[in-house]
Amino acid sequence: MIVCHQYRFIFIKTQKTAGTSLEIALSGLCSPSDIVTPISRDDEEYRKSLGVQSPTNYFVPFKNYTRRDILNFILSNKRKQFYNHISCLELRQFLGAGIFDSYYKFCFERNPYDKLLSLFFHQGGYEKWGAVQRFIESGGLNIIKGFDQYTIDKIVAVDDIFKFEEMGKALEIISQKLKLDQSLELHPVKLKSEFRKNRTHYSLILNEVEKKLIDVIWARERELMGYKF
Repeated sequence: MIVCHQYRFIFIKTQKTAGTSLEIALSGLCSPSDIVTPISRDDEEYRKSLGVQSPTNYFVPFKNYTRRDILNFILSNKRKQFYNHISCLELRQFLGAGIFDSYYKFCFERNPYDKLLSLFFHQGGYEKWGAVQRFIESGGLNIIKGFDQYTIDKIVAVDDIFKFEEMGKALEIISQKLKLDQSLELHPVKLKSEFRKNRTHYSLILNEVEKKLIDVIWARERELMGYKF
């Protein structure tokens, strides 16, 4: 997750949508006064090698704490943090309505059937689960926030939700809205891509039961973004 004050944007990092690659690219626009959340150790090493902004200011200011937050801090001595896949609801509370409402906010969504397979292979694939259906029925999709991440009270809380499948076009639009001198580009290293070796199209992998499970579990995302099998 990134909050950039110079360019007045907030990047909501969704899951399985090239979020880390996007975050690293956007880090090049940031300075030490912005909010940049930590990523994995290996990814941080790669970000550092590029010379772009590293994690900074990711502790939530005490002034934005609720009474419960203050009590929890007293009991645990642990600061609240902005984090990788923070929801808009949390972010608006921790950041403050003034900045959240006035900055340009965007995120990405992905074809749910393809997103399922990306997560499935990332979480062990056939070697661990034996079948995609078993993975789904075991609650494997619960880590994906999706619709609940970029909405507040079931209303979309970002200005743009771009499709992962239209990344090139999306980067051009984002660059124009931020009034950048040149278009954003993802760096050539495809982070986390080594987990998925099987690139067969999802329509040739998923059976009818698995498809129907996704139709129900991610119905809101499908309807909002117009995704079809």
